[in-house]
Amino acid sequence: MNEAVHTGVRPYKCKECQRLFARQDSLARHEKLHTKDANDYPSPSSTHSIKRPSSSLSISTSPNEFREASSQTFQSQPTPSHVSTFGDATPIMPSSTLPHMPLSADLDFDLMWPDSEDLFETLMAPDPTNPWQIPQINTHFSPAQSVFNFLTPTSIIDKASPMSSVCSGESHRAVHNVSEMVTNLSASVTAAIEASSITSVFLDECLHMFFIRFIPTFPVLHRATFVFKECTQPLLLNAMAIGSLYLGPKDSVAKGEALWRLAHVALTTSWEILITHRGSYDSCPGIQLVTTALLAQIYGSLSKNRAIRTTSQAFHALGFFWARQCALSDSQPYSLTNIPSLDASDEEKHRAWRVWAAKEIQQRALLGHYVVDGLISRMSGEAPSVRHAANQLGLPSSEAAFEARTADQWIAHMKYQETAPLSFRKIITSLFSPLGMCHTMNHDFSAFAIRVILEGLQSFLADCENDEMLIGVPTKVELRRALVQVYQGIKSNISISEPERLELFLRWHTICLDACKDSSVLCRAVCSRYGVPQHVCGGPESSKVEVDLVSWANTEDGRRALLHAIAIQEIVEQLPRGRAHVIHIPGSLFASATVYCVFSIAGQTMVNIPSHVDWPSVLSSGYDSSEAIPAASSNIAETRKYIRGEYAVILESQLAESKNLLYELNSMQKLFRCLSSQWGISYDMEPVIDQWIALCH
Repeated sequence: MNEAVHTGVRPYKCKECQRLFARQDSLARHEKLHTKDANDYPSPSSTHSIKRPSSSLSISTSPNEFREASSQTFQSQPTPSHVSTFGDATPIMPSSTLPHMPLSADLDFDLMWPDSEDLFETLMAPDPTNPWQIPQINTHFSPAQSVFNFLTPTSIIDKASPMSSVCSGESHRAVHNVSEMVTNLSASVTAAIEASSITSVFLDECLHMFFIRFIPTFPVLHRATFVFKECTQPLLLNAMAIGSLYLGPKDSVAKGEALWRLAHVALTTSWEILITHRGSYDSCPGIQLVTTALLAQIYGSLSKNRAIRTTSQAFHALGFFWARQCALSDSQPYSLTNIPSLDASDEEKHRAWRVWAAKEIQQRALLGHYVVDGLISRMSGEAPSVRHAANQLGLPSSEAAFEARTADQWIAHMKYQETAPLSFRKIITSLFSPLGMCHTMNHDFSAFAIRVILEGLQSFLADCENDEMLIGVPTKVELRRALVQVYQGIKSNISISEPERLELFLRWHTICLDACKDSSVLCRAVCSRYGVPQHVCGGPESSKVEVDLVSWANTEDGRRALLHAIAIQEIVEQLPRGRAHVIHIPGSLFASATVYCVFSIAGQTMVNIPSHVDWPSVLSSGYDSSEAIPAASSNIAETRKYIRGEYAVILESQLAESKNLLYELNSMQKLFRCLSSQWGISYDMEPVIDQWIALCH
């Protein structure tokens, strides 16, 4: 068996489909696939180029067959009630009917991704000196060519490193020590994988959940043209680690962390090889490396494990570095003139679709790094890694085109694609044009594009906190005007769904709240003053900023922040359960809870707010209390009264409602318990809010 792993020999053959395996136990697991009736639902596969003899499961299907099989599989597969899908036909199984066993037992005989078995075999390779995680990938390869050949760390150093020419002395010993360290690290991580009882079925489930739970909220991989065997293993492992967050059994968290660690070791030890990988339809090398880094950042930044979160923060600029090395942003966008007609051959349409999908993934992976950069910079207390306002990337395609299930559907949607050559730099710059001169947000941007625009505005917040004028940095008033334009654009956009609109408003309210006062600064101020330990908001401990919490709660900015905090909680409660996986939810809710805590500490446990808020008025400034407001604008009038502080004495307005912030804090605690099943950082947020509630009482 050890020799087979080294040589790649697969001596064990399935009698039904002739598939070869390196291990007898892997063959035994595979043979279970053929034990069920031939009429059972088919299982989607990873490639359309290989044909197998007939059997109950087809190892190879075309993308069209894959979608049909996926549809049948997803509708046939029971899903726990706590991960219900929005807009998906998956039936919901009541929790009372769930069997007392891991979810994997339901899928033990049918792998939706049969190539998960091959990945599992490599993970379980008995020889730890053969680190599976370092793929030897040619710059160009055909789809039929395997991308799962591997080099050892020693062979990489011998072949690629100029230090290998040193034959003696301390330098040679240093090279040997590094090689031994990498080998030992690989062995320890692989041993952790084996100890966590990961199976091919578990890997299969994770990838399934990644596509039906995560990708709808963060569309960076193209599900319809996804081919398992064309992906590098670090990318697959990071996708599976994210997918593990949506599985029911508690041990899924430990297994997901093991997958992430293994992918991280692969990424840090073999990025020089991965950066040369170029897929069959990619316009340049390194796209999968940048995408892998993005998925790793998402999992790491919201992990329950603090060491993983810290690692994510330390490495979060690497994605931009690798993108620059590969010149990903310099490649030409996909030309709409290349879209074939509906009368073209199926082969021509499918190839054009694949080329477009590869270009779109490249674009969205880069833009995804901008979105995640904003998330990590606020949580870590550090400045953004790049200048978001200088982002020269163009707009991604519409969500309808990206979610098309067939080439014909894709062609139909692309016919309505806007051809305006807008870049994000132009869009963000236009938002700071003189009043009445900006009409950029009149475009019906996709939800993904608006997320990038929001992060561009968010990147200005840290500099806006300074009282001194900085060259090239907008003032708070200018930033609020830009946010008003984005609000109006989101509100009037007809191309986005209602759940997407809620998600965008969630992020918009959080940025507006931080524009009033950085919520991480408020959190550190409260915790520092009252001795509450917290591991959520980063920042330099040496520069503790004293905040007069009572005075701030009685300012216009304090009242603005409270309105945004209340809106955040209401939006999270309105989101469909299947959309409760948005990566910004934990941070947004925690910012809201921070404002509630500050107001409660300031003695304002019961507050009166307008029943209907006019958000452009919230972001305006310099109200005159004697200003005449038309009767038809009652929402504007009430909002401005509240911002001026007049609701402190006007207690019985018919247009006002009361909020008990301590009660809302307790309700929010329940939301964090629900979130902790997906985003582990909520585990660190819960005890902080518990102590805040006790403090406020």
